Parts: sequence; structure tokens; C-alpha cells
Amino acid sequence: MKRVIPALIAIVLIILIAGIALGGKLIEKYSYSDEMDNLEEYFGITDPNQVPILYRGEKLETKLLNKNGQLYLDLDSVHELLNERFYWDNRENWLLYATPTAKMVNQIGASSYTVTNGMGYESEIEGEDLGYPISFTEGEGESEVLYVALEYVHKFTNFHYEVYEDPKRVILDTESREYQELTVTKDSAVRHRGGVKSPILKKVTEGDKLILLEEMEDWSKVETLDGFIGYIEKKHYEGPVSAVADFANNYAEPEYTSLTSDSKISLGWHVVAATAGNDTIYEALQYQKGLDVISPTWFKLTDDAGNISSFATANYVSIAHNMGLQVWGVIDDFTNTVDDYEILSYTSKRERIIETLISEAKNVGLDGINVDFEKVSNSAGPHYVEFLRELSIECRANNLVLSVDDYVPYNFNSQYNIPAQGEVADYVIIMGYDEHYHGSGDPGSVASIDYVKHGITETLKTVPAKKVINALPLYTIQWRTTGTTVTDDYVTMVNQADMVSRLGGNYTWDETTCQNYLEVDLGGTLYQVWLEDAESIQVKLNVMKANEIGGVAVWRLGYEDPAIWNVISAYSEN
Repeated sequence: MKRVIPALIAIVLIILIAGIALGGKLIEKYSYSDEMDNLEEYFGITDPNQVPILYRGEKLETKLLNKNGQLYLDLDSVHELLNERFYWDNRENWLLYATPTAKMVNQIGASSYTVTNGMGYESEIEGEDLGYPISFTEGEGESEVLYVALEYVHKFTNFHYEVYEDPKRVILDTESREYQELTVTKDSAVRHRGGVKSPILKKVTEGDKLILLEEMEDWSKVETLDGFIGYIEKKHYEGPVSAVADFANNYAEPEYTSLTSDSKISLGWHVVAATAGNDTIYEALQYQKGLDVISPTWFKLTDDAGNISSFATANYVSIAHNMGLQVWGVIDDFTNTVDDYEILSYTSKRERIIETLISEAKNVGLDGINVDFEKVSNSAGPHYVEFLRELSIECRANNLVLSVDDYVPYNFNSQYNIPAQGEVADYVIIMGYDEHYHGSGDPGSVASIDYVKHGITETLKTVPAKKVINALPLYTIQWRTTGTTVTDDYVTMVNQADMVSRLGGNYTWDETTCQNYLEVDLGGTLYQVWLEDAESIQVKLNVMKANEIGGVAVWRLGYEDPAIWNVISAYSEN
């Protein structure tokens, strides 16, 4: 026994030591860590002046800039998150903001802004000195960035934000938010990740409220009301229940009033290449039936300084009015060689164009302006949209209808920003033609029914139907293919019968394009023509009627077979 007892004691001691060691490891494994997370790393703060943004349950990569106690946001982020109408003229150093009736003007770096109103409006918002720089730039050249004071953006935009400290951060919302609310039932912690060893973002106590983002098996992803997004054990909360985070609008958004007609618009473009061309108005209108707007091509950009030429006369307007027609004068950017970016990126040049147009419109008694800019590049796009915003202020002040001509919308011409046009313009006119265009070497229809449908349906996604006008071609293209060489010529509707007679052969109805199609092989040359006639125009009008859009336009007066006016007038009157 004397030998057994020491051995037993040794065994017991070994077991105890092993148990203590194992228990220590188990305690270490399953005990809750008290380590606090590094919040600068958590929020991605790499500079002490950076202020992170929490937006609808997400930490944004974008950061605010804290400068002398004011918070600033870069302009691209202002556009993406809050309000796309803030505009930077980096040529003449202005920050502009256009409303339906006025333009707020801030010199970059200044603490004040002024209000420029369209003629006929009295200012409802006084310019003021805010006591801090409204805007400033950092960097140079292509890397130059414009920052705008968040509180200045807040003066003209509905959003809500709260600022929290340690570290400084902002919770931002642009609209009321419905969410699932949790209530903490035991003092606990919201951790960086799910797991008791994950560092703590914030300690929470019984009764605290959390926003449920994602519920999992043992842990749930949550957001604290002061902007931490992490994880909490499910056993430490109850809920969820539905809740709403609401906030009062800080800004009464002004209404973009429109001069849209209660009935369908029927517009015809009248090509006027010189003042003497105004005398052709009677010839242009000799066959028309049901037309209520004539749009003469009167105004042309002439140089990169923003000067324009004009063929407008009061006599022309008087004649049209006596015939019961409105007159919407066209301004184009393609008659002369000009650079849209060079013109439109300067505030002073845009103002020169607008002042001239409005002055001419008032002098001759115009009813509207029709903008036909067809050379707008990607880089010129934002400046073009600002031009339309600023022009709309003056048109609205002077009771002038503003219409804008556009290509059928696709991703490659998105710089025209049809959604923005639908807000500021009275009419958005889709030029539903040149699907296959002169000189392309690609034979096909000028305006197949699917192409027309695409133009209408895409535009209606962002523009009210009453503002949409679809323009129809009163012409086609004769395609000639000899071997691998393709040539073509435009053929007006009125000359189609002679062309068909010369070519011989018989045309047949093509259900794919909803046009009469002619194909003839003469001496090894293949002739192809997709005709525009009363039958094809009627199908297009049926689509327009089904979509209840605002009207029809035709390019151009003088190209038409007189019989076409019967189907157009029947559409306009119904």
C-alpha cells in the first residue's frame, strides 16, 4: 500500500493538471473577448480629415472631407447620392444650381451665392453669405476635384443626415426607410464579425434598438442607430418588428411646370436655309392636313464663341398664326463647323446663346424653341444638359414651349440624358429614323417598326407620355449592292413611285419591318428599298396611339406624298 498511495496521488495530480489545462483552453475558446475594434481601420479612415458615410445599411467607400469644421462631399458623389443638378463650370470657375425658375451662382472658393432669375420671375430665395466656403477644388488638371459643402447641398435637396463623434461619421438618408427593428434583451456587444472572439464595435445594453440587416443561424448582421454595422448573437435580442425611420423634408422641391397640350401635337419641320426661304411657307404647307406646329430651321450655331445666326421674321410667324399654327424655331449645331464641348462648357457662352434665342423669339412672336443638337459628345453631355436646364428657365419665364430632338435612345448616346430632358423640357421628340443610315454600307430599313417601338418604350421609362413625340421619316433609302460595294441615295416619299417604276419588279409587305419591300437585280446590281408610305406610317401611328404619347412630328415638309396627311390627321384628331 505504501507504494500504491504515492502512485495514485501522482495519477490524480496529473489528471488535475490536465483538467486545469483543458479547462483553461475551453474557457479561452468559449469566453467572450473584450477587445475593442480599431475603428479607424473599420471605417477605412486613412486621413484624420476623412469622415465616413453610412447609407441605408452600408458603409460607403466615399468619404466626406472635414475642413475647418464643415463637411464637404466631392461633386461626383453629390451627383450619385444626392442631386445631379449641381453643375461645375471649371472653365470660368462657377458652381451652378438650376431650379425651374432660377439659377444659384457660386464663385468657386467663395462663401456666398447669388440668384439669377428668368425674366418675369421675382426672387423667392435671396443669395447670402454662409460664412464658410461653399465650394473649393483640390488637385490640378484631370485630377482636379470639386468639393461642395454638404450643408449647401442640403439647402436645395431633400435628405437627412446625423453627425456622430469618436470617430466622426455621418448617417445619411435620402428618403424614409422601412426596416426590421430588434430590441437588446441583455447587455452585449455588436462585433465586427460573428463569433465571440471577434473584436467589439460597440457595447449595447438592455433596451437598445438595432436594425436587422440579415438573420443567420446563431448570429445576425445588424446596424446600430449611430452607424456601426456588425454582428450580435441572436439569443441577446428579441424581435424583429416593423419600423420606419422618417424625417421631415427640409426643402420644398419646386415644380417643373410644362406647356404641354391637352391634345396631340402634329409638327412638321420646315427647312429654311436663308431669310428668303421663309417665302416657301405656303409651298411647304400646301398639302398639310391636321398640322398644328410648324418648326422652321432658323437658328444655327455659327462659331465656338456661342454666336448664332437667325433667319427669323415676324411676317412668317404672322402667316403661320393666321393658318392656326404655332411656330417653334429650330436651333441646330450641325449646319456650321462648331465644337459643342467648347461652346457649352462655358457659362458665358451658354448665356449668349440663350439671350439671343429669347430676344429673337420675343421680337418675332415665336411660340417655342426646338433644340436640335446632333453632335453632342460624351464629354459635352453634362454641359448640354445644363444648357437645357438654363434655357428652360428662360422659356418658362417667357411662356415659350421648349422641345428637344433626340436620337432613338441606346447606351451609346446616353450623354443626351433623356431622363433629365423629361424633367426640364415640355416635349422630348424622338427622331425615330435612320436605323440604317446614308453612307453606312449596311442596307436596311430607315425606320422598322421594332426600331420605332424601341425608341418609344425606352423614352417612356423616364419621360411622361404626354411629353413624348415620335418623329417619322417622309423618305427612304435606295440601296445598291454590286459585289461587295454598297452605295445608296435618299429618296423622298413623293418620289418613291417614280423610283419603283424605274426599277420595275413588285414590292411585297414585310411583316418584320412592317413596310413594303422591293428587291430587284439589274445587271448584277442588287437594288433594295424599304418603302415609307401610308401603310407603313399607319402601323407606326398605331404603336404611338397605343402608348398614348403626346404626338407626331415629320421630317420634313415637302418630302411627303399628299395622301399621307389623311392618316396623320386621323391620328392627331383621335
